[in-house]
Amino acid sequence: MAKLESLLAQLPGLLLPLLPLLAVVAIAGLLLFYLSKKGREPSEGARYRSQWMTLLVVLVALCGAIIVLPVSDSLQGNLLTMLGLLLTAIITLSSTTIAANAMAGLMIRSLENFKPGDFIQVNNYFGRVTEQDLFHIEIQTEDRDLLTLPNVYVAANPVKVVHASGTVVTAEVTLGYELDHHAIEKLLKEAAVDAGLEEPFVYVMDLGDFSVCYRVAGFLQNVRQLLSARSKLRKHMLDSLHGAGVEIVSPNFMNQRQVGEQSFIPQPRYRAKVSEEPEPEAIVFDKAERAQSLQELKDDYEELKQELAKLEADTGKDDQNEQLEKMRRRKKAIRLMIQRLEDRKES
Repeated sequence: MAKLESLLAQLPGLLLPLLPLLAVVAIAGLLLFYLSKKGREPSEGARYRSQWMTLLVVLVALCGAIIVLPVSDSLQGNLLTMLGLLLTAIITLSSTTIAANAMAGLMIRSLENFKPGDFIQVNNYFGRVTEQDLFHIEIQTEDRDLLTLPNVYVAANPVKVVHASGTVVTAEVTLGYELDHHAIEKLLKEAAVDAGLEEPFVYVMDLGDFSVCYRVAGFLQNVRQLLSARSKLRKHMLDSLHGAGVEIVSPNFMNQRQVGEQSFIPQPRYRAKVSEEPEPEAIVFDKAERAQSLQELKDDYEELKQELAKLEADTGKDDQNEQLEKMRRRKKAIRLMIQRLEDRKES
């Protein structure tokens, strides 16, 4: 009992020197919790700012913890020197990876060439952007797989971005010289229109030794259906050419298979009905679709936030007119939708 009383009597003296250290840890923990909440805000660039501020808070907290440690000044100096050497070694060893990716991420972010939901192609990698982080970019490929590209790789290679307002879909076919190119151009334009493309046009790409290469193109407004549009264009090219009695066959076909004068145009067995099934893009790019919806909601939230701030400045923040209340309710609803999508993304 006497030992316990003696220990309790000495406890304040033992804990008192550690109070500054506990205060530094508590403040750092609160700041990190606050930054994690700020990083989930719908405002543009909140995640990037949160990541940089988190790194800064951790570094400052480490330095502060060493300074307030109840040790001698010489030991504090040695600890700070060791921390500086450690940070220098980390920066030196990771300068070609982490630091370079971070700088490349800032550059890509400042250019604003693309955002979540956009189709991009980096060298041979094609897909829709699902995430843009400080160190990497994640895309969802045509196979529904997720591909991570380091920011350094993206910054060092040409990036092809499918314009969100629309793109041109193309397909090529080679036909014989015995066919009139005016008739072929008309059939290919009809195929493009039937595929849902606007303002179709046809190029003669090559005059080969045995065949002529045609390229048909048309404007696709809804780029979310890019894969389906490419497939539909080729299907309608087959239907249009075969329906007009045009064979799509290699000039060497006769030399490879002795088939006489037989025509190789498939006979239609039934007329295809309009399918009510979902488009392949809804399955292939499911995560990219959610990322694009989330980005669009964030853009709407930011725009509404600015409009609301301007209106409150003109009429007064405490004004309860109908327009202000309507905008506030809409802002709250959008924020809740963003929160649900963020929670679904993390689950």
